[in-house]
Amino acid sequence: MGDTAVEDFLHNLDWVLPLRSEPATYIFNGFTFLGYTTFFLIFLPIGYWLWDRNLFTRLAVLIAITALLNGWLKDFWQDARPDPAFQLDADRVADSYGLPSGHAQVAVAMWFWLAYEMRRAWAWAAAFFIAAGVCFSRLYLGVHDVEDILAGIALGLVSLAVFAVLVHENVVARWRRLPAWMDFAVLAVAIPLLWVIWPNEEDPSGIAAVLFLLLGWLGGAALDRKAAPEKPLLPAWWLQAIMAVVGAVGVFAVQIGLTRGGEALGLPEAIATYIAVAAIGIYATWAAPAVFRKLGLMKQP
Repeated sequence: MGDTAVEDFLHNLDWVLPLRSEPATYIFNGFTFLGYTTFFLIFLPIGYWLWDRNLFTRLAVLIAITALLNGWLKDFWQDARPDPAFQLDADRVADSYGLPSGHAQVAVAMWFWLAYEMRRAWAWAAAFFIAAGVCFSRLYLGVHDVEDILAGIALGLVSLAVFAVLVHENVVARWRRLPAWMDFAVLAVAIPLLWVIWPNEEDPSGIAAVLFLLLGWLGGAALDRKAAPEKPLLPAWWLQAIMAVVGAVGVFAVQIGLTRGGEALGLPEAIATYIAVAAIGIYATWAAPAVFRKLGLMKQP
């Protein structure tokens, strides 16, 4: 009886159906958006430009590592998602597996890492609220069961703890002082290695795209640090808002332009995607800041 109750708690989503309403669906679609690629392509560059470029580079690395772990475990366990009859987000999860929840794992690691860096009580409260909202949104939308969410939370906490130790012990700082080519060397080995280590003959192309984005991000960040060693002085808040909007539009212009250009040249879809996401990384951390400096919106002290 006890085992049946536990199994029911972990996998049965019948309790979700009475909670659904049109306003609640809008709210939880908003929370779940915070775990999709589009959000990261907006949030990470804006944070780099207007908040702290070193912090957001660390965050980009943490998210990439967490996504890599999540993707490997998903394809290793191959645990099916809940019955499609429960799913309100089926078009975006496609045929991917459920365990562990990537939304839960990345939300816990990302938002609590920001709180850890900021060392403010309100930041911890905000991190808990956002991460809880993202986690519950996946249950509400019927694309994960409780087991998926709990596994994602646990792995997010483990990722967070390991990364905090690496930062506390200055491992990350010492690595950042190494020549930039070390980043490229590691990623140049890691990307093709995915096809060797990936379980059950699944396709790691999606995770490879994450690493190509990180490759472009780190390359651009190295160029940016060389061009502007000091933290930039930013303009008035309303100009920062314009920078955020125009810069974010530029991210998607790069993505769409290079993806379509690759298709027009007859490149395989995966190759066109890799070129586009690497270019987005370079744009976010080098090209856009260079334009902002040229316009006088970022000044060296």
